[in-house]
Amino acid sequence: MEIYLDNSATTMVCREAANTVTSMLTENYGNPSSLHRKGTEAARALEKARQNIADVLSCGRDEIFFTNSGTTANNTALFGTVMLGKHKGGRIITTSLEHPSVHECMKRLETQGFEVVYLKSNSKGEFSMQELMDAVNSNTVLVSIMAVNNEIGTVNPISGIKSCLNRKGSNALIHVDAVQAFGKIRLNPKKDGIDLMTLSSHKIHGPKGAGALYVRKGVRLSPYIVGGGQEKGIYSGTEAMPAIAGFGEAARVLPEPERELTQIRSLRNSFVNRITQIGGVFINSPADGLPYIINLSVLGVPSQTMVNALSQEGIYVSAGSACKKGHRSEVLTAIGLDPKRIDSAVRISLSRYTTENDLERVAECINKIAMRVRR
Repeated sequence: MEIYLDNSATTMVCREAANTVTSMLTENYGNPSSLHRKGTEAARALEKARQNIADVLSCGRDEIFFTNSGTTANNTALFGTVMLGKHKGGRIITTSLEHPSVHECMKRLETQGFEVVYLKSNSKGEFSMQELMDAVNSNTVLVSIMAVNNEIGTVNPISGIKSCLNRKGSNALIHVDAVQAFGKIRLNPKKDGIDLMTLSSHKIHGPKGAGALYVRKGVRLSPYIVGGGQEKGIYSGTEAMPAIAGFGEAARVLPEPERELTQIRSLRNSFVNRITQIGGVFINSPADGLPYIINLSVLGVPSQTMVNALSQEGIYVSAGSACKKGHRSEVLTAIGLDPKRIDSAVRISLSRYTTENDLERVAECINKIAMRVRR
């Protein structure tokens, strides 16, 4: 029996999304830009997917733009806003714990003359709202802060960013990478004053190859990818309709987030109580973080050794972000963990398909592996 617990990296495609993908590949396979009937049918499927995403975010359909991944959505949001607004100022504010698709953009923007302020994080991965307020000045054009950290599950107070900017009289735009939050916590970018929000299909049981960017009506972007002008010029290129339609269907069948959170939190708490009875096990995720993500260290067992040993048992977890292979976790380093804990850290990420029996078996296997390796 296989147990898949690397859902922060990618998820199993749900049956509804898989059926939609197959239909788009074999029946409704037209190009949505074509003016004949097949093209019109594909265009209708495109708009249906757009509406499904918009319904989850309680926003307008015309505020959703499809890309081919969360990474390209992040790049489009960051480069598109600062390049268009650089005459207004050159300061960007972010945190030290962002996903590589944001962090690497920031490094490139620094080489182009922008000033990037990295807010520090405490041991729980939280940034200080006061530090954010202090960092905002008349030169600030953008604040980019993730909703949920992809390695440890810290939930950031994104609803408070707008009021912070208002108190400083700043018109800076707000971008939120919500890839790990979408479908798991309720998001309402319009209510929270967020200008841009990044989403990804394959984190919510949709297919790989589709991402989306919420762009508040009235916000202008300089296109980062140019070509045929698809997605109103925001992201050019023939739309990957099987992936996009599957994304829309996965969003349509998302369960009610509060109900799921209650169930996942119960699973998480039970597992943590069980696993911490093993000597030398430390939980690196904050207790009030998103319960779908459990980062833990088994001292004396290197991360990759644990990942490989569990894989041999048919249990699949990760040694950290799947987007940062082979490097010591910058997130765990930034929150001040001891190197021994960093080098033995693994990330266990749950989904709505995870069961109590799954986690009981995982705890038993971790205990068995720890005893064997530590001899």
